[in-house]
Amino acid sequence: MARDHGFHPIRIKRIIQETADTRTYVLDAPFDYQAGQFLTFKVCGTLRSYSMSSSPATDPELTTTVKRVPGGLVSNWMHDNLSPGDLLEATPPAGVFCLRETSAPLVAFSGGSGITPVLSLVKTALAATDRRVRLLTADRDGDSIIFEATLAQLAERYPGRLEVRHHLDSLAGFLTEARVKEFAADARDADFYICGPEPFMDLVERALLAQGADPGQLFIERFGSGDDGAPGEETEGTVTIVLSGKTHTVPQHSGETLLQSARRAGLAPPFSCEAGNCATCIAQVTEGRAQMKINNALDEDEVADGWVLTCQGEPATPHLTVVYED
Repeated sequence: MARDHGFHPIRIKRIIQETADTRTYVLDAPFDYQAGQFLTFKVCGTLRSYSMSSSPATDPELTTTVKRVPGGLVSNWMHDNLSPGDLLEATPPAGVFCLRETSAPLVAFSGGSGITPVLSLVKTALAATDRRVRLLTADRDGDSIIFEATLAQLAERYPGRLEVRHHLDSLAGFLTEARVKEFAADARDADFYICGPEPFMDLVERALLAQGADPGQLFIERFGSGDDGAPGEETEGTVTIVLSGKTHTVPQHSGETLLQSARRAGLAPPFSCEAGNCATCIAQVTEGRAQMKINNALDEDEVADGWVLTCQGEPATPHLTVVYED
């Protein structure tokens, strides 16, 4: 399986100020992509993934939207330093937070800047399918709503197919499980898409499952970070790593990823984001089985063929063999 893991120079065409702390970057990027995917940028020697807010079905230009995070190295640098004409380095689009081929209704929940990939999904579903769409956005206050005008225009363009509800913490307090259940009460056959801060996503997921939603109907966009801390205790079992013709077998350590096991074996396998986003670290499990904590890069067929993000994969069987591409 050949993948393009390299970084490409991408020029900024325009910058749109969405809210006081959120900007959309219109990019001159010759990439094909699916709604809900993201780009991984290399900024200040650091990698960060940002979702596309544009839709391949409706928008001639690719856009990504970045909210300034207090203390955030990359988001603050981008807001403070980037101008139209500047170049960024980014990998090709990746991610599996995408639409299924189905006629089922789409019900989405976004918190804050989690609206970014959700907007891409909503625009695409409305333009390219006949699906009914419902969206609940949760924001701190009215000034914090990202894409408010765009969503209003979409609701006007698709009457009867799109319902948008804005939940404002300043007026109604934090979103509750009861409000989630009420919003989704008559949509149990829907596909549910969830993106936002971790506590927000956990709350929505918990509420939907408690209401009887099938876990297979829930699609959640989670971004994590690699952890190269001390390995856990040694357990019964082995991990065998094959890289560039070299084979090493090491004891399994609890809580250790396959990438960490390979490093412990003295190997230097490929990696980049260590967040489950870019697929630079992929390898194929040829014996045993691995379980990924986060997978924002491989599709179902690739996983079924044994491919794994080694920065996120942990052994799920006593013995496991993983082979890196030459």
